[in-house]
Amino acid sequence: MPYQALLENGVLKMKGDCVGLLQKTANSILLKWQTKIMNIICTNALHLQNRPRDSPVGSILVLNGEIVGEGIEGGKTFKDITFHSEIEAVRNARTLLQTPDLSDCIMYTTHEPCIMCSYVLRHHQIQTIIIGLASGDIGGFSSQYPLLKDENIRKWQKPPAVLFGILEEECRQLSL
Repeated sequence: MPYQALLENGVLKMKGDCVGLLQKTANSILLKWQTKIMNIICTNALHLQNRPRDSPVGSILVLNGEIVGEGIEGGKTFKDITFHSEIEAVRNARTLLQTPDLSDCIMYTTHEPCIMCSYVLRHHQIQTIIIGLASGDIGGFSSQYPLLKDENIRKWQKPPAVLFGILEEECRQLSL
């Protein structure tokens, strides 16, 4: 099994040399993502003086290596609970792509999507979600309401592949 990755309970598990191969092939994608997510975070940081109560969360949607949607947290600033970074990224992607089907997109987000955002991601059929940091009791994967794992809602397709821990420490530092 030199190159094997499998989906186990909705979490991508890697075996053998797959980790090394993934690291090599993903370096350019991760560098591009790191740069973009850092730009989002810098934008967020610039607004922190005016938006001190919003969490420093950023998300992007990528289609064929191109960023098609991005969002930063703004629920408290805009007094709108739906102004989460993942939802904003989906809104932007839908506007750009003119379709509700985002099944070919990959979501990258600094923090695990909450239950509300997880519903939106499932509704728009996003099949891969890359997460920096788990959100615990409010997360759509790690909470007692794991919508990202659910297989019982008939109108949804299979659960997305979820990968945790990308830039985890950098994402944790944002929340300090």
